[in-house]
Amino acid sequence: MNKLENELTRSFICIEFPDEIIKEVARVQEVLENQKFNGKMTELENLHLALKFLGEINQETLNKVKEALRKIEFKEMELKLGKAGIFHYKGNPKIVWLKIQGKKIYELQEKIDKALEGLFKKEERFMGHLTLARIKYLKDKKAFEEYIKNLGTKEITFKINSFSLKKSDLRPLGPIYTTLEDYKSKEKT
Repeated sequence: MNKLENELTRSFICIEFPDEIIKEVARVQEVLENQKFNGKMTELENLHLALKFLGEINQETLNKVKEALRKIEFKEMELKLGKAGIFHYKGNPKIVWLKIQGKKIYELQEKIDKALEGLFKKEERFMGHLTLARIKYLKDKKAFEEYIKNLGTKEITFKINSFSLKKSDLRPLGPIYTTLEDYKSKEKT
């Protein structure tokens, strides 16, 4: 085996968002910055909805993933940006997110799981969301949670007609995502 075959690629499958969604996220992040917390906003160029995290995989597995994903058939889908929420870890708020609504995104995620059967475990709890911010420390949890609950977001409807396989290079200033391959829908809704 040569060095390239041994090299591991940290990778994931996702959808990316149109400009109108990115603009709304930027607006919401600006409002969120008024809250006092230690943490980090998701870089706008890194916004995505993760359909499946693959972890660090070798070139052979990566090739099998690409081959399997190319066979997935799906139609263009209509999704909607929803309300904000928080994921907690050990009782502490850790991730601020926006819900992505639409039955079709769950169907696409299931098709990806099925295509990768035998290579990866099935997702146990997929939830369509985009990460707004990661929280390291927060002084007033209750006030912050109440603020997020009432955070006004525009419920924007948008269409998605592709998903991507990406690699993630972790860097001190944040991850750098590179598209390895895109997969287009076969037909419109």
